[in-house]
Amino acid sequence: MGLPVCLTEAMSSVGVTIYGVCALSFMMVMYALERRGRQFILFFALGCLLSSAYGFLSGAWPFGVVELIWSGIAVRRYLRPDLI
Repeated sequence: MGLPVCLTEAMSSVGVTIYGVCALSFMMVMYALERRGRQFILFFALGCLLSSAYGFLSGAWPFGVVELIWSGIAVRRYLRPDLI
């Protein structure tokens, strides 16, 4: 016998929430470390992509879109050191 559907959905929701907390925490730490080296700008872009995925997974698509845009801005900053 399988688990009740509501239990499976609740577990899935908790998993998405845990993923979101990890993704957003990573993004914030990379943002805080940007002044220590350019590689952290690239890691921040990765954190934005991870956060964007969380936004789409959680159903908050406007958040997902904004984080996707921020990721592009961060990659542009990484590729063009004169923009720092």
